[in-house]
Amino acid sequence: MKYRINREDMMELTRRMTPARTSFTRIAGCYVDGDGDFDGSFNINFLKLSPAEKGRNLEIAKTVPFSETNVQLKKYKCSEAAQGPGSVWQLLNAMKECGLKNDALMDSFYDLVMEHYKSDSPYGILVFHDRYDVPVKAADKERLGESEETYEYLICTLCPLSGEYEPAKPEWGFLFPAFTDRSSDGNYIHIFHGGSRDYHALDEMLTGERVR
Repeated sequence: MKYRINREDMMELTRRMTPARTSFTRIAGCYVDGDGDFDGSFNINFLKLSPAEKGRNLEIAKTVPFSETNVQLKKYKCSEAAQGPGSVWQLLNAMKECGLKNDALMDSFYDLVMEHYKSDSPYGILVFHDRYDVPVKAADKERLGESEETYEYLICTLCPLSGEYEPAKPEWGFLFPAFTDRSSDGNYIHIFHGGSRDYHALDEMLTGERVR
């Protein structure tokens, strides 16, 4: 079952996704060849990227929250069964809590995606970590300055590869946990569809049920 997304929540996140304003901490990912085999991975402190690399990767990450809300980007609740021990939900929370620094967790996640997505062309799986200090806003929506809460989240994108290890525009991805009314919404996830392929197996992997 899907739920409505407030466009302003997504715009609040994307407005910060510039090289000068970003608070992204880390980017990790892997490459998959045309036979569906693992073809290498990386795990980098985002601040150590060059300005050009930051810009390119922010454009990729921004595709998910900046996409058309409630059309390309939809909000889903994760079933109780999918949140139990050993679930992908538990894995995502562990990835978030360690800030993507645990390579074993990342490899487990890549394996899950590769298991649920079959492609005859190379693609990349990119995962971004961020901590956003959500500012308090007055009734007139003016910022009061201090932080209301820290929203810690992941953005994942699945990108076709153009050239040698060059991610093209994402075709599928998600924002976890959901960002609702300017706050973390732990039982929900935003899923992005930007390509023409069938991604239902990936959607079901995340939510524990067939989504539409």
